[in-house]
Amino acid sequence: MTMASETTAPDAANASGVATWRAPSARGPLKATVSLPGSKSLTNRALILAALSDGPTRIGSPLRARDTALMVAALRSLGVEVAEDQGDWLITPGRLRPGNVYCGLAGTVMRFVPPVAALASGDTHFDGDRHARTRPMATLIEGLRRAGVVIDDNRAGVLPFTVRGRGSVTGGMVELDASASSQFVSALLLAGARFDKGIEIHHVGAPLPSLPHIEMTVAALRSADVDVDDSAPNRWRVPRSAIAMPDLHIEPDLSNAAPFLGAALAAGGSVTVPHWPRATTQAGDAIRGLLTEMGAHVELGTAGLTVTGGARISPLVADLHDVSELTPVIAALCALADGQSRLSGVAHIRGHETNRLAALRAELTSLGGDVDETEDGLLIRPAALRPGLWHAYADHRMAHAGALLGLAVAGLAVDDIGSTSKTMADFPGLWAALVAQCAGTADGR
Repeated sequence: MTMASETTAPDAANASGVATWRAPSARGPLKATVSLPGSKSLTNRALILAALSDGPTRIGSPLRARDTALMVAALRSLGVEVAEDQGDWLITPGRLRPGNVYCGLAGTVMRFVPPVAALASGDTHFDGDRHARTRPMATLIEGLRRAGVVIDDNRAGVLPFTVRGRGSVTGGMVELDASASSQFVSALLLAGARFDKGIEIHHVGAPLPSLPHIEMTVAALRSADVDVDDSAPNRWRVPRSAIAMPDLHIEPDLSNAAPFLGAALAAGGSVTVPHWPRATTQAGDAIRGLLTEMGAHVELGTAGLTVTGGARISPLVADLHDVSELTPVIAALCALADGQSRLSGVAHIRGHETNRLAALRAELTSLGGDVDETEDGLLIRPAALRPGLWHAYADHRMAHAGALLGLAVAGLAVDDIGSTSKTMADFPGLWAALVAQCAGTADGR
């Protein structure tokens, strides 16, 4: 593994005019502690339920990043008050009104907010970033239509579209194929208690991806005194009821912890993330087992979760179907492993912020990697990686993977590190602080 000192200063602008970011390489083994901001998934689910609740809700330690800022702006557009209060957010529901919702590239905004907008009286227009206009939306649009919502999308099944709210939604039984994204199910469940007949969802088709995210949604609903019947596979029923969202404190984002914890393998040494929950609904908790399989020592103690790298990075054979958001970081580590890895179960991430399978194959190959794209994943073989430009494709998790590889590949640059602001306000600053904490030095210098 190459170890060299690199700065984090921006490099020359790329062809799109965005300044590239020179990824810092590790000076030596790490001995780092990194405090991470709150979970995007938990924050945005809490915001939706608070907006539909019968009274005000306080959200402590919310994630402040682009995706949650877009969610706050969307809810304010619909008449919900979101106020700053001593570092927390105080959400006060109001009479829902039509508005204009800009989704950016946030899947939770483009999928969770339309069912809420359908409860307003009037037209709400939805649009987003250029890449957002390619993300699959047809399943949600058709599901809402079956629930009695009128949507004008010119039958395109993507952004932009207009929800023509009538002040109420009939609801009832909705059959859909949510194999492209678990968010389609979560979106209907989150608002379903406010529908006239509640909501009953039957998933038909290929296995659901990221099932833990639906389980997170179910847990959030139950915490708000909403009854959810999930006793039958691929079926969920929420009766019409009030929503009583309690005050809550948001856990650190465990998926965003993946590149920081993975750094202990890529650079050697150890990395600790404080306040790691003992029990959680976050799918990102699976990073513990995956890093253990790759040769790390993983310990959850009073200081938090500590990952210590071993003498080698072991290859991995894993089905990441339920934790697909970890794929880019895990693929980056597999490219540094000393044997062949196979990642499977993630065909659906072709429809994420970018086609992540094609992007990972292209970028790893451009650095000298030996990668094949399979029907539902990647086959990654050992190869000597060389420096070059890593393209993020406006995708925060692709940028995370590039930063992680940069620890071991001196001279690697990322073309759009700013894409990480989607779920972390200052990823470059946190990453620089991580790299500065090297074992054997008091100040990391």
